[in-house]
Amino acid sequence: MASATTDALAAQGSLARTPANRPGLRVASRFAVRELRGGLRGFGVFLACIILGVATIAGVGSVARGMTDGLAREGQAILGGDLSVRLIQYQATEEERAYFESLGAVSEVATLRAIARGLDGESPALVELKAIDNAYPLVGTLDVEGGGDLASLLAESDGMFGAVAEAEFLTRADVAVGDVLKLGEAEIVLRGVIAKEPDRLSDGFSFGPRLMVSQDVLGATELVQPGSLANWNYRILLSGRPGDGAVTEAAESIPEAFPDAAWRVRTRAEAAPSLNTNIRRFAEFLTLIGLTALVVGGVGVANAVSSYLEGKRDVIATLKCLGAPAELPVVVYLIEIMIIAGVGIAVGLGLGAAIPFIAGPLLSGFVPVDIAGLYPIDLLMAAVYGFLTAFAFALYPLGRTRQVSPSALFRDSVAPIQKRPPTVYLVAVAVALLVLAGLAIGLAFDRRIAAVFVGGAAAAFVMLRFVALGVTALARRAPRVRSTSVRLAIGNIHRPGALTPAIVMSLGLGLTLLVSLVLIDGNFRRELFGTIPKTAPSFFFLDIQGPEADALRTFVAENEPDAELEMQPMLRGRITQLAGIPAEEAEIDPEARWVLRGDRGITYSATQPDNNDLTAGEWWPADYDGPPLVSFGAEIAEELRIGIGDSITVNVLGREITAEITSLRTINWQSLSMNSVMIFSPNALRGAPFTSLATLAYPDGGTDEQELAFLKGVVDALPAITVIRVKEALETATDIVSQIGWAVRGASAVTLLASMLVLGGAFAAGSRRRVHDAVVLKTLGATRGKLIGAFALEFLLLGAATAIFGLVAGSIAAWFVLGAIMDVPFAFLPVPALGAAALALVLTLVFGLAGTWRVLGQKAAPVLRNL
Repeated sequence: MASATTDALAAQGSLARTPANRPGLRVASRFAVRELRGGLRGFGVFLACIILGVATIAGVGSVARGMTDGLAREGQAILGGDLSVRLIQYQATEEERAYFESLGAVSEVATLRAIARGLDGESPALVELKAIDNAYPLVGTLDVEGGGDLASLLAESDGMFGAVAEAEFLTRADVAVGDVLKLGEAEIVLRGVIAKEPDRLSDGFSFGPRLMVSQDVLGATELVQPGSLANWNYRILLSGRPGDGAVTEAAESIPEAFPDAAWRVRTRAEAAPSLNTNIRRFAEFLTLIGLTALVVGGVGVANAVSSYLEGKRDVIATLKCLGAPAELPVVVYLIEIMIIAGVGIAVGLGLGAAIPFIAGPLLSGFVPVDIAGLYPIDLLMAAVYGFLTAFAFALYPLGRTRQVSPSALFRDSVAPIQKRPPTVYLVAVAVALLVLAGLAIGLAFDRRIAAVFVGGAAAAFVMLRFVALGVTALARRAPRVRSTSVRLAIGNIHRPGALTPAIVMSLGLGLTLLVSLVLIDGNFRRELFGTIPKTAPSFFFLDIQGPEADALRTFVAENEPDAELEMQPMLRGRITQLAGIPAEEAEIDPEARWVLRGDRGITYSATQPDNNDLTAGEWWPADYDGPPLVSFGAEIAEELRIGIGDSITVNVLGREITAEITSLRTINWQSLSMNSVMIFSPNALRGAPFTSLATLAYPDGGTDEQELAFLKGVVDALPAITVIRVKEALETATDIVSQIGWAVRGASAVTLLASMLVLGGAFAAGSRRRVHDAVVLKTLGATRGKLIGAFALEFLLLGAATAIFGLVAGSIAAWFVLGAIMDVPFAFLPVPALGAAALALVLTLVFGLAGTWRVLGQKAAPVLRNL
């Protein structure tokens, strides 16, 4: 007390020289620095929470920024030029090609899916076929293992053309370099393994490994026919070294020169748009989880500040008794806490800044760009989040000292005062939290999802406060029992200064997030790997030409008579107008923008599909022969803001077709059956070249042996048909989902770790009063066993209440995300959900008893002398 009184007198002397006896910032800063000379004892949880949250946000933001900047920086190499023009199902005309060449150097590349296999035909493999010309690649180099010139490897030699492939193809097809492959109707020699393909990312998602051949062999394969699903890509390297403005101008000139052409033009700035979008979405999701961890840590900040101020209670009371202004303790300790927060933020930024250098090599296979570097904007935002969190959660307990009289402060150890801070402090806390939420939403890629996330976190905070009040009220009204341990446990829950609010808040937020992520992950996996394989067909057949359709029906009837074969015509078309308004100018929901990007699969039918139900309108007669009509997917029509009676214009192979919407349908995409957003009346597409799409399903789902035998037979009999085995496609999806799942689990583990730190801090904050209680009870004859039993029961009751809330709130959050955002049916999964709840009980009990054991070991005499 002596040193505290001396400091107080010194402060009083300094304050006497300030106008109107108000505390100057200089004086308060001097006090704060003097206090910090004693070290950071008591702020371990505070620092850990700040470091953890800031490091997560800074690291995720830096990695995402590094990836997106790397894609932009390497855009020319990734795209294969300054511009890329893609045509589906047909090549550019001589006039169009001449225009491309007037802009600069041009390379023509054809891409399609096909089946390749060794001559023994034992292991046919789906490949992403790429047929290149002699100019490929315009930018960068294609590396082959062991070296070699690409043109020579693909050229004709000894009467056979060559090919190079990714290593995965060799494993899938069970072939080796030097083997002869069967590709469609052609035979080629595998001459090398691709080590690096410069423009691989620009092609987007793939179902199979790359197989690269020369365009000279493409005709011999007979894979490309009128209506085939082949993409013709024209990479253009503009003359000179044009800036981004000149590249954009050149891109805009192409559709202006050929307004009726159905192509998609991309610049080097959007070399991998889908990947870029996915990176930003995923980074945003992980950032929001990191922000949740930071807010959960904010509870730890509040607990740590409360515990620290409790230790400074006598100093604050002495200052007030000696006439110090009421604001002085608040200003002093706010400066002190923000300095400590600054230390934690600096450490967190250092860790976050190091993450791109660590993650770069690990992500090189996913995004082959250099992401190592410092990203000041993302580090600055993480620092802002950290300071706002520390300020908002520290100000409330600090403001309480402004409102409490010196005598009440002295009594606080035995009769805690539960006064609220003045209104100005509450307003400041609210403003800080609103700014925090505003930044999270305003800077988000998808603001709707961010708003839902932030709103859910805020609602969880409010509800957890009510849960704590409810548990306290129930404990206060509980009937009196004979057991001393039970009475003590229940009394500890509702007494003044109880740990109930801190435990419920700290554990509840982390558990809610954990349960929701567990249920989202479990339901998504159940749908993808459980429900879908049971209802999905076993095979998809692409690019079925006219004569081959009958041949496929015959083959199936002879070899798998019990299997169900469905077939429908398939074309590609791009929506150009909605209700007479150009598609790019139409006001639609952002979620439906994908429908207008590029070409969509379309079909026609005289009769309504069996697996689609009409929600509005009527189907046309089977013999209809009037103006073009179209049936549209109901959900997508709503997002596009069109309906019955509206018109829609589609560009099919350069021909504009305008049709009236006469019906809306439900589409079950999860079934993986043949579905199309647009189904036209047959007369609308009369004369257009088309291929057919087919599915084959076994009544009992089919075995692996049955499917593999059928695959080998159909590829041998009909080599020009592309066959996709659904189980292999799902395996590819499994790998992607598993990688995403590990990242989400890692982020959620950060939040859980923050909850554990906060929980430990909550027990530490209440240890002072626990020591007093334990010593008094032991002096009155209570045994250590009875006290441990009472404390264990208290922690179990609080953990159970929090677990119930976490289960309910987490389930509701998962139901909303799955239904409203992911369009996946929700089912409560008891094992993972109850496992998370059990984890909450264990953590509460372990942390509680660990702190209690230390409390029970305190000597009575020193404590009793200070009461």
